[in-house]
Amino acid sequence: MAGRVVLHYFNGRGKMESIRWLLTVAGVEFDEVFLTTRDQYLKLLSDGDLMFQQVPLVEIDGMKLIQTKAILNYIAEKHNLHGKNDKDRVKINMYAEGLQDLMEMIMMLPFIKDPKAKLEEIETKAKARYLPVFEKVLGETVYLVGGKMSMADVLLMECTLMLEEKFVAILKDFGNVKAFQGRMTEFPAIKSFLGPGSKRKQQPDDKYVETVMEVFDIKKMPFL
Repeated sequence: MAGRVVLHYFNGRGKMESIRWLLTVAGVEFDEVFLTTRDQYLKLLSDGDLMFQQVPLVEIDGMKLIQTKAILNYIAEKHNLHGKNDKDRVKINMYAEGLQDLMEMIMMLPFIKDPKAKLEEIETKAKARYLPVFEKVLGETVYLVGGKMSMADVLLMECTLMLEEKFVAILKDFGNVKAFQGRMTEFPAIKSFLGPGSKRKQQPDDKYVETVMEVFDIKKMPFL
């Protein structure tokens, strides 16, 4: 369909899930093409669509964009989710990149043979390094930057839900973050995205891991 956003990725969360979240909050409908075979990936390479041989790939506004942060920033800029000035934007980017660092640790869990030690590391870092930052700022304001919703808020919502999937009571000592999560859930787009039948992906399973490794022709992940 002409003009419609198309996402090329696996049928799972990974690095595309934040993009799905942001598009949803921005009110942008999108289609998805799921990578299931190595041949699909090789065709994207041969067509010159993957600048650094990586996905996510997003077709939007006549462009084929790669690199998650670049894609998120473009969507945020276009849909007024990136602050009102340069100072807002740099704060939003700092929060967003910190959240992405934490979420990427969670994303790697399905590929680790024995994730117990990594889970302990994630929980410790979340409680000591990341959540206190957001607990403090949300004690002073409703949104993280500029008094209005931004990309950083959307990523914080996604991240807190991911954390609670692994550590049910992790927000027990972070009341401001938990209250923020509750407020965000009331937005119609977010409420719908969290409900049945949405394009939000479930936690990765063995099939997702097998598909990723097949598409990239990886016999064994180097950190297994």
